[in-house]
Amino acid sequence: MKLLHIDSSVLGGHSVSRELTARIVAELKRADPSLDVAHRDLAAQPLPHWTPVADAADPLALLGNEVLEEFLAADVIVLGAPMYNFSIPSQLKAWIDRILVAGKTFRYGANGPEGLAGGKRVIVASSRGGFYGEASGRAAMDFQEKYLSAVFGFIGIADVRFVRAEGVAVSPEHKTQALASARDAIGALAARAA
Repeated sequence: MKLLHIDSSVLGGHSVSRELTARIVAELKRADPSLDVAHRDLAAQPLPHWTPVADAADPLALLGNEVLEEFLAADVIVLGAPMYNFSIPSQLKAWIDRILVAGKTFRYGANGPEGLAGGKRVIVASSRGGFYGEASGRAAMDFQEKYLSAVFGFIGIADVRFVRAEGVAVSPEHKTQALASARDAIGALAARAA
């Protein structure tokens, strides 16, 4: 089984989403030592933003094909997605633009769009400085998790789970509680995978 580990936070060692993705991957690897893990760090090696490419030999086209093939080969995707300004980092959007490809991960038919990337599992490590869940009164401002659910659903992936650390910038106590809750959720995910 192949796992694709994607990090997109620009905060390096201070990143909550990176801490969570590392823990998720470690737990899944512990449950299945034969797991083949590939890692892509979108902050350390950012993808250029998508533009139409006229020549298939263009280095940007080749990079886009590499990113797409890496995604298509994966059975499980562990995605670090911090909330930046109510949405996702632009580095992550650049990656998404490389995997949403007509004829490869979706197609248009007589009944509208049809996802072609089904059968994969996506685990999103979501980190947020404030509170944006349903109980917060700010759920309408969540363009992070709703967007990611829509993107993966559009390409046919129904198994999308979120491990959330919310309110990490509110206070040190909130951060500690959020991380403990996320770690518990990771343990539950790993137990289900075993």
